[in-house]
Parts: sequence; structure tokens; C-alpha cells
Amino acid sequence: TRCAGPLTPERVTVSLAELLVRTYSVPEEMTKGSLVGNIAQDLGLDVKRLKLGNARVYSGDSMEYIELNRDRGVLLIKERIDREALCGEVAPCALHFQIVLENPMEFYSVTVEITDINDNAPFFEKSEIKFKISESAVVGAKFVLDRAVDLDAGTNSLQGYVLKPSDHFVLKLHNQADGTKNVEMVLQKPLDREENEIVSLALTAVDGGEPQMSGTMQILITVLDANDNAPVFTQPVYKGTIAENAAKGTIVTTVSASDNDHGLNSKITYSITNTLNDVRRMFEVNEDNGEVQLTGHLDYEKKRMYQINVRAVDNGGLTDSCKVIVDVVDVNDNKPTIKIMSNSAIISENAAPETVVTMINIQDPDSGENGKVQCSITDNIPFILKTTANNFYSLVTDSELDRERESEYNITVSCSDEGVPSLSSSVTLTLQISDVNDNPPVFERSSYEAYIVENNTPGLSIFTVKARDADWNQNARVSYILEDSSVNGVPVSSYVSVSADSGVVHAVRSFDYEQIKDFHFLVKAQDGGSPPLSSNVSVKILIQDQNDNPPQVLYPVQTGGSMVAEMVPRSADVGYLVTKVVAVDVDSGQNAWLSYKLQKATDRALFEVGLQNGEIRTIRQVSDKDAVKQRLSVIVEDNGQPSRSATVIVNVAVADSFPEVLSEFTDFAHDKEYNDNLTFYLVLALAVVSFLFITCLVVIISVKIYRWRQSRILYHSSLPVIPYYPPRYSDTLGTGTLQHVYNYEVCRTTDSRKSDCKFGRAASQNVTVPRHKSEYFLD
Repeated sequence: TRCAGPLTPERVTVSLAELLVRTYSVPEEMTKGSLVGNIAQDLGLDVKRLKLGNARVYSGDSMEYIELNRDRGVLLIKERIDREALCGEVAPCALHFQIVLENPMEFYSVTVEITDINDNAPFFEKSEIKFKISESAVVGAKFVLDRAVDLDAGTNSLQGYVLKPSDHFVLKLHNQADGTKNVEMVLQKPLDREENEIVSLALTAVDGGEPQMSGTMQILITVLDANDNAPVFTQPVYKGTIAENAAKGTIVTTVSASDNDHGLNSKITYSITNTLNDVRRMFEVNEDNGEVQLTGHLDYEKKRMYQINVRAVDNGGLTDSCKVIVDVVDVNDNKPTIKIMSNSAIISENAAPETVVTMINIQDPDSGENGKVQCSITDNIPFILKTTANNFYSLVTDSELDRERESEYNITVSCSDEGVPSLSSSVTLTLQISDVNDNPPVFERSSYEAYIVENNTPGLSIFTVKARDADWNQNARVSYILEDSSVNGVPVSSYVSVSADSGVVHAVRSFDYEQIKDFHFLVKAQDGGSPPLSSNVSVKILIQDQNDNPPQVLYPVQTGGSMVAEMVPRSADVGYLVTKVVAVDVDSGQNAWLSYKLQKATDRALFEVGLQNGEIRTIRQVSDKDAVKQRLSVIVEDNGQPSRSATVIVNVAVADSFPEVLSEFTDFAHDKEYNDNLTFYLVLALAVVSFLFITCLVVIISVKIYRWRQSRILYHSSLPVIPYYPPRYSDTLGTGTLQHVYNYEVCRTTDSRKSDCKFGRAASQNVTVPRHKSEYFLD
């Protein structure tokens, strides 16, 4: 019954016929286009419906063997069907597919059963099989035969076997659980090799089809001779020798056995029966000719003799046995083995001679001369090798050791055996020499001399002393110590200090070249050994001068209340020596090299100053027009960097007589006195105003007194001035500042500005009389 209602794409009409499966049956191997069945008629469908509904066969993913003819409404064979290929042993064999129609959607299930035809004959896997059966085989002996195979099913499959001829054998079939049958050939009559040595049988398998089909397999039986004689070896024990380095395949010996039987019964097979793997691994016997061959690598040191058990077997299974004794001959194939028996590789450098460093064991597994070993060590080292026992050597010291000379030895021990050719081996022993504190620190120099510029900053690094210790590690760790001593009665530690670790010498104080020019002290270098070793070095510190002192003018003396004047007559010629400025500098070297320059002058065209000697001379003729009062300002500079200087005022009177000079300088003196009084009152006023700072003034005055005292001490002790002139200005060959000796008469005043001038006399009778009276003190 079809469902009522309009046909829509969403609805599918299914007839009752669709719930039924249409079944057809066709034999296999039908040709293409053969009729299977009228599906339209069987389903009650109009042919037009098949066309309009686009009817088709749907078989899923499997191959389509059946096709639908929509014009006739029938099912036809599309491809040749082989039941055995399609289904194999599965029964029944059938094809399942659907007929699908559209508008509305309908489908019908169809089954086509494939029936078998007898298109396969029984066949055997092998076309021929062979048996070897002894003529002594007993009646009833069974021999299993291969089964035949028939791919067809049912009555068309394999049905039975036929054996021909059947004089000696009959067939017996045994049913198996899977439905197959085992085929056995049973001996029913004894065989006679002399009557018939080869027996040929034919085994035929037949099926039950129409027409009947069959397959045949040939059975060839070789009748074996009865074995009534066992093999016998020619000797019970064979012996052979072989070198341990023999190559594989080397023939050791040949065994031989004989059998009195004939034919196959006399055929003997040889084999090794040892159960030990080492024999089977090393040797094999040729099963046909009895040659015993080497198949492995022999080692005399592992095994020196092999016993091989050889068995001879004839075809009937009868046996005999013998022994083969193989002696392995040693060859020199092993190098001596050197074993260091001590793990310690360190020895102290103070070890006494004959001290044992290590024991050495020598092994050579070879025998005889091949195993005798001689050993030696590296030449030119303080060690020797001594034999202590068989295969044992001791390495001992031969002389004193010195780690500082050689801290490590690579000792090569070489051993050679007495084989031909000789084999040798060697091993290198690295021996460390441990340190002993036997070397004191040694300074890089036998003495040190360092320079430092005066006025240095306290703590300044001057230089570094360096000592090296040939020892090692803690024994070579050097510490530096300042030895106790004194410099001018003062401990040297108040002058310098030494860094214990680095050896850096630092200045503890600021040095003054004018007080101390050099000093010595000792520095000790001490190592960290136990007990410690040490050494001293002398150090000299030289103070270098710095231009820290200005020149000091010794002449002319600058007085406070009197006026010093040099007189130049108007008749003086060019180059007339007016006076000489004498100055010194307490510094040294180029810092004390002085030069004189005319800074200011009343008449610069009249006078000049010698650059090196400070002499003031006229540079032109003096005339009546020149002023009586001449004031010269001379600057004295040293050669230091930066340069320091001092200025001196030189008053010169240009006149022919003393009264003329006195009248001209009177007003000048008054002015000077007036200025001095004015200065006094200014200082007094400043002292009153600065009363609150009186404490500071006292301190300043104290410091000035202290410096004055120091300068006096320096002057009397180390100042290079005698007493007014520096050393480089001595009156020798005209090389100093004063190129000639002058004696000046000094006019002293007994009362301020009123007394007459008094002339002093020379203090010594040896003083040369001056050529000019050139100095006056006017009040």
C-alpha cells in the first residue's frame, strides 16, 4: 500500500514490495549480457517508471557485476563472475545490491546467488615428490603424501584419490576436523632394492563433477640398501700443530674412515660432536673428505691445546668416532704490558737518593724467549729503574731533586721482549716534584734608588720593590717588611712605609729638599714557608728639589730707615760698574740658576744689568743733563718651573762730590720717613680694629718665628751659601756672579739725619783697596 498525499522532495514513498528481497540464481562464468531476471515484472513496475525514475543499480563500493537495462526492465550480466575468486570457500556465494528510483524515491533489495560449475580440476602443489625408503623398511610403514586442492564446491570438489600401481603400497584417508582428509601411503609388501631400485607411483585426485576432472602427482621411491656395516676410522687419535697466528681456512689435519657397504651405505659424512662452543667456533670438519680446518682466531695465551671429537656417519646412521689433538704453537704476538702499581705521582724535592717513586709490573703472556722482557727509562733524568723481583721493577731517585730546576718529569718506561721480531711497548709517567721551602726571596736588584720630588703629598707611592721566590705556592708567597732604622735620629717608619703584599713604598710625610736630601733604609722580603726564609735590600731615596723658594737678595741690603745710594761720577765712561746685585736661591739645580733684569729705571737709556752676573753698568756717557737721583728696580728670577723672583731697588746718585749727593737726597729721605710713619699708624689702627683676632695674630707670629728658626738652622747646616754667594757664583776665572773682588767703604750714621758720615775700616788686612767709593748711607 502506498502512502496517500502529494509527492514532495521531502517525502519518500515506500511500497510493501520494497520490504521484500528479490532473489535470483545464476551459474558462474556466464558471458556478458546474459539475462539474470526481469526485475520490472518481478517488482510490478512499469518500464516507463524505470526510465522516468532514473532507475539504477547501487552496490556500494564493491565492483558491479550486474547492470539494469531500463528499456527492457531486466537485469543483465555486466562482468564475468568467477565464484572461486569472488567468494573463495564461502558458501553460498551471492551478490547483494539495490535498485534505486527517484521522483519519488524508491529502492528495492536484490540478491543474486552465484552457483558453482565444475571449472577447476584437482591439483597438487608439487608435480613430483621423492622418497628414500630402505629395503629394510617393515610392512605397515606409513608415508604421508601431499593433499590435492580443488577450488570448486560441493560435488564438483575433490572426492577421492587413486594410487597406481598398488603392488607394494595402499592408500589410507583420514578425516580431519576441518573436513579435509590426510592421505597416507602404507607399505604392504617389503621392498627389494636388488629387484627394483626405483619405484614410480602415480597418485590421482578426482572430483565429482560432470564431466569428472582429475589431477596427478608422481611419486618416486628410491629403495635404499640395507646398512649392515658401520664406518671405521683409520686411527683412533689424530694429532696436529698450528701456529696461533694461522689464518682462517688453514688445514690442521685430515681424518679418514671406511665403510664396507656399497653405494649410499658406504657414503660417510664427518662432523664435530664437541658440545663446547670454543671448539665449534675454532674448527670445522669437511663433511665429505674429513679435512679439519681452522675457522676462528687462535690465542696461545688463552688456550694451548684443543681436543676435537669427530664422528663418521654413513647413510644408514651407523657411526664411528675418533679424537683430534691440536697443539697451538706460540708466536710473539703480544707486546709487554706495563702496569703502574702506584697512583701517587708526587715526590718531594728533598727526597733522599734511592727513594722509591713507584713500582712497575711487567707482563708478557707469550712463552719462552717471546715472554722475556727488558725495560729502560728516559736518559738524563735523576731516576733509575731497578729489578726487584720477577716481572717487577722499582723506579727510584738517583740523585737530589730540585723543583726550581725541574718541577715535572715525564718518565717514559720502554719494555721490549726477546722475540723475533721483538715487540715493545712504553708508558709515560708524569711525576710532579712537590716544593720545599729551600729558596729565600731574591730581589730583582741588589739595591734600589728612587727619586721623589719634595713637597709631595703624604701617602704618595714612590716606587715598588719586587722580590721573587723560586719556590711554589705558600713557600713563594712574599711579604715585605720595613726594617727598623733611623734617619737623623727619627725612625724611618715616620718617613716611608712598605706595603706587605705589593712591596709598594709610600711616603709617610711631605719631604723638604732643603732639610733632607736623601736617606737609606732596608726592606726585608720574607716568604710564607715554615720556617720562613728572608733577604734584605738597601733602598736609597733621593729628594728632588722643587722650585719652592724665591731668590734672596744679599746685596744691596734693603734698609728700613736709611737710603742706600751708589754714586756715579759725571765723568764715568761707558761700561762704568755702578754696583752689583748679589742674590742666592736655596733651591738647587736649575731652580737656583738666577738671571737679572732691569725692570724699571729713571733713565733706562743710562744703565743696564748683566743677565747672569747682576752687574749694573752704564751704557752711555754720563752727561750734565742727567738727573742726580736715579732709581733702578732690578728683578731677580730663578730658572724653575714656574719661575720665582725677587725685586731689589737700587738708588744711584749721579754727582762728582758728596755734598751734592747729600743735598739732592735730603728731600727724598724726608719723604721716606713720612711714609714709614704713615705705615706705622695704619698698622696700629688695624691692630686696634682687629683686637678680636689677636689670638690668630699670635698664632701667625708663632709660626713665623718657627720658620725663622728653621731657616737659621738650615742656613748654618746645609745651605750652600758662603756666606753671601751661592757656589756657582764663586770668584774663580770669572765664572761666578762677581767677576772681580770689590771692597766697599761703608758710611754709618751715629744719629738720625744729623751726624756726619763715618767711614769704617776693613776687618782684614788682606782686603783689596777698592777703586771706587761707591756706597753711602744717608739719613
